[in-house]
Amino acid sequence: MSVSAIPASADEWRELLLDQGYCIIPNLLPAETLARLDSDLARDFARTPFGQGNFYGETTKRFGRLLARSSHAEALVRHPLVVEIVERLLTRWCDTVQLNVAQAIAVHPAAPQQVPHRDQEMWRVEPGAAEYLVNVIWPLTPFTPDNGATLVWPRSHGRHAASHDPEAEAVAAAMQPDSALLFLGSTLHGAGANRTGGVRRGIVIGYSAGWLKPYENQWLAYPPVIARHFTPELAALVGYRQHRPNLGNFEGQCPSILLRDGPDQPIGAVDALRPDQIEMVEAFAARQRAGR
Repeated sequence: MSVSAIPASADEWRELLLDQGYCIIPNLLPAETLARLDSDLARDFARTPFGQGNFYGETTKRFGRLLARSSHAEALVRHPLVVEIVERLLTRWCDTVQLNVAQAIAVHPAAPQQVPHRDQEMWRVEPGAAEYLVNVIWPLTPFTPDNGATLVWPRSHGRHAASHDPEAEAVAAAMQPDSALLFLGSTLHGAGANRTGGVRRGIVIGYSAGWLKPYENQWLAYPPVIARHFTPELAALVGYRQHRPNLGNFEGQCPSILLRDGPDQPIGAVDALRPDQIEMVEAFAARQRAGR
């Protein structure tokens, strides 16, 4: 893609995602920000055991709770352009989006290629019927075809997700630690094989429809004692807000009350309904009054 052809707006990136199933956005964050995050996570990368099983990879390390491990993680999770793209894609199916996962990954030398898969398949519904997940991979080290850069299959998403035999060859998402790979939950992808002597490290940030059960249990990862130190926007993204109608409530109210003093006091339930439901309830109430 030439510099002149690089999309400029969230809507243009959204259209590219819907057409190709993935895109790489350059120059999103200063490389120094990623280097500071990598430094903050160095001890966790060193201490975390390798995974178990062929999917997670026995020569790959993974850990979550990134917002509790480094203050630099928020710059990735709440990047304005990324969040705008995600919201424009997903809010067709939901009121609000949520953080689905924030995970660090280190692919070590001799790691084999990961099995190609689609992340939306963690929820068992008709393949490709709707898009309700967007993942973003941020490199902490350069991603190259030799060190296992994420493989994506162009146009393997949407209606093509019903087949596991993509028409196009995989593309290795080569990029530097200032760019990010975005791909739809229905896009076929997987980590490449690391044929070098170095470790490839990166971050995956996932966003899903706000009414789905998230991959990472955000309320255990960021309980109120931690989340009350987040900005209101970040706290909402990790789950301290309701999704209409009344989904994810605490005692019938928005769970953000847990981030304030005194949530142990008795409280009353408060409706949080969609406009169509409000109209239905009010119409019923009006008929009841008229019948008295």
